[in-house]
Amino acid sequence: MNGMVILRPSFPRKILGWAMLVLGVLGLVLPFLQGFLFLAFGVFVLRNQHIWAARRWAWVAGRWPEMVGKLEAMETGMAARMRHFANLLRLRG
Repeated sequence: MNGMVILRPSFPRKILGWAMLVLGVLGLVLPFLQGFLFLAFGVFVLRNQHIWAARRWAWVAGRWPEMVGKLEAMETGMAARMRHFANLLRLRG
């Protein structure tokens, strides 16, 4: 992280991110949930919603840069596919 954090508030992302964090905390206690995985996804979703999440994500990016790059590229691709799908639905409707 270059010191500059750009927050892009989104209520649905906040809800999803916080739900993932709650599942992550439950997963640390319950044996059938992968707590660390849900915590990581929660921080990933919230990284451009809250400063503290951006700082945690910067630490993860410093520790595992190749995995973070792949995950962010996957998110970009998914967003592009979702926009394309939404455009198709608009054209048909």
